[in-house]
Amino acid sequence: MRPPVFLCVLLCLSAAPGPVAGADRSCSDLRQFYTGKGFTLVEVPQTEISGEHLRMCPQGPTCCTSTMEENLGGLSARETEGLIREAGRSLQSAFNALHRSFDTYFTELHSRSERSLPETLSPLGALYSQNTRLYGDLYTDLRQYYRGSALNLDETLSEFWSRLLERTFKSSVPTEVNLSEDYLECVAKQQETLRPFGDVPRDMKAKLIRAFVTARSFVQGLIVSGEVVRKVSQVHLSPECMKALMKLVYCPHCHGIASVKPCSNYCSNVMKGCLANQADLDPEWQNIIDTMIQVASSFSTEPSLDVVLSSIPARIYEAVHFLQENMDTFTAKVYQTCGTPGEPGTGSPTLHEQRKKSSSLTASEYKPSPTAGLRLEMQVSDLSSKLREMRQYWTQLPVALCSKLAAGGAGQDKCWNGITKARYLPEVMGDGLANQINNPEVELDITKPDMTIRQQIMQLKIMSNRLKNALEGNDVDFQDASDDISGSGSGMCVGGLCPRNRPGLYAYSPDNNRVRGTATSQTRICGLLLLLPLTILLLQR
Repeated sequence: MRPPVFLCVLLCLSAAPGPVAGADRSCSDLRQFYTGKGFTLVEVPQTEISGEHLRMCPQGPTCCTSTMEENLGGLSARETEGLIREAGRSLQSAFNALHRSFDTYFTELHSRSERSLPETLSPLGALYSQNTRLYGDLYTDLRQYYRGSALNLDETLSEFWSRLLERTFKSSVPTEVNLSEDYLECVAKQQETLRPFGDVPRDMKAKLIRAFVTARSFVQGLIVSGEVVRKVSQVHLSPECMKALMKLVYCPHCHGIASVKPCSNYCSNVMKGCLANQADLDPEWQNIIDTMIQVASSFSTEPSLDVVLSSIPARIYEAVHFLQENMDTFTAKVYQTCGTPGEPGTGSPTLHEQRKKSSSLTASEYKPSPTAGLRLEMQVSDLSSKLREMRQYWTQLPVALCSKLAAGGAGQDKCWNGITKARYLPEVMGDGLANQINNPEVELDITKPDMTIRQQIMQLKIMSNRLKNALEGNDVDFQDASDDISGSGSGMCVGGLCPRNRPGLYAYSPDNNRVRGTATSQTRICGLLLLLPLTILLLQR
């Protein structure tokens, strides 16, 4: 009995050799994608091949050769580094904008105060008109200090008051009375002991130092933070990270499921592993941001920044007026200490006639315009809100990167999990290098942190400490800070503004001469004692 014809045909078809399942699947989509990324089609297969050669992607039928896998792996790392740099540039721009905004506000405040000098001090007559450089030098010193010059603000202000005391005393003395340089030096030394200007110098010094130290440290904090972002954003990703990124981003293309996006948690583990060192910046980063917010808030604390700067001319006038009102008492005490100037019998100096014409204007009566206070309030609010937005930058960076790569919340059952199209089961790792010990996606040696990033963490610590010192009103020597932070030497003279090293009223006191002479004598004696044993030895021989 002959079998039916259709059965014979069926048996023949089943016995005939044929291609492996999936071998006929075209690679045309991948070829187009691959050339679109800038690569050539040399050795790119037309149809799927077996994937035993794959080292980053899961093995199985694929359109990628080993060379293609390496090329796409390098591309995935470069593209991710580009995204990191782009995010870093955006943050740098935000810091630069804050710097420009505050710097513009502060310098305008400083300039407006300086421009008000003639109006406020002109009632002093010659004491102002003949000494405009003295007042101008004070503002120049304050400006240079804010710009980063290594001026000692305490000494600068003390020198100003001593020089002003000389000029005020000299203006009260009749022109026929000769005041020698030594005598004026003696008068200037009474600044601290007799307090001829009342409480104004001490009070004004405390407030100015606090205002300028906090302003300068705030600007420097913005600059340092921006530099940290720039340097960290340029750190290259590790080879292990490159493999993980290739698997995350381009292996779906190799396996013909290019439209399937990575699972969200899968992407998180890859990015947290790749950016583990960067995440270690987070504690010190949040610390410096919080401290800068505190510094910004201190600008509006009474006495506010605008009041301190705007009232400088009024405080100077108040101090001079106090001295003029009490010049007889001060002169008598100067005579007791320094002697009577000029020829015997010239009598006591008479007060400058301008004193009778002047009227008292105290700083407590000085009030800036309501719009000035409102502008400061808006400035502080804007600075604080923008700084808060930057606070979690390093821990949010993986989230931001994955938002551009991974599937949304609704597609977590049909996403690329690194092996196939299915849900991603491993738990998401924590932030930072130490939390990556069990990361299933990126192999990391948690005992070997990135040294460039460790250096940036140290920079943040140094700057945070300087900001906290500034909050306490302690002067910050940024000449030293630049060495600590960048190792580039003293680069803090901004725009060519460097300290003038103007000599003080007196270079050193007679006591210092005695100390120096004693030290020299001791050195000579020590030298003779060292030579004595050698002399004895030579005589014995």
